[in-house]
Amino acid sequence: MNNETTTLMSLKEAMKRVDHKLQALEAQFKELDFTKDNLTQKFEHHSMILASQAVQAEMWTAVLSLKFTSMELNILYSYVIEVLICLHTRVLEKLPDLVTGLPTLASVLRRKVKNKRIRVVWESVLEGCGLQEGDVTALCTFFIAHGNKAEHCAAKMRQMYIRDVTFMITNMVKNQALQDGLLRAVQIIEKGRALRTPEEQKSTLKELMPSVKN
Repeated sequence: MNNETTTLMSLKEAMKRVDHKLQALEAQFKELDFTKDNLTQKFEHHSMILASQAVQAEMWTAVLSLKFTSMELNILYSYVIEVLICLHTRVLEKLPDLVTGLPTLASVLRRKVKNKRIRVVWESVLEGCGLQEGDVTALCTFFIAHGNKAEHCAAKMRQMYIRDVTFMITNMVKNQALQDGLLRAVQIIEKGRALRTPEEQKSTLKELMPSVKN
């Protein structure tokens, strides 16, 4: 075996070793990429949770720090409760076979998480009303915070007490998400989108309040 043959064989062996090392490095890089992606997903999920908690905390702070008179609070509460009843009513109209299983808006909000059919109907109802999930969160937060002390006012009483509730909200509510939710609630009711009559709203009020709070 001459020197050229020996050198060629050594070169081939060296290239094989290099190739094996490259394959091993590639496998390590793939594992590192997988670990990186997994950690990134976990970090993003954790960041979303923290952001959501921060938004919720800010919303609660905004709702609890509202500086309204008792009558002004009653007026806002009236719009909020009528919209919540409206949403519940519209969901039931689209799901007549689930009426007994969805006695309150709270039951709709709970079950839509795991029930696709309810979720699709819920999203359709929100879109039809011009609302977003954030608006509902704001309205429910307001309801839970003030529902135990506020009272429902009829439309005539609202108009007698304050003519421009939109200006009142814009001027007094600084939290943008809460302001948007309340303004949309007023818009919906003033445009006559609520399906129930005042008598029906009153009868539903006692049923809705404890369930939403729970």
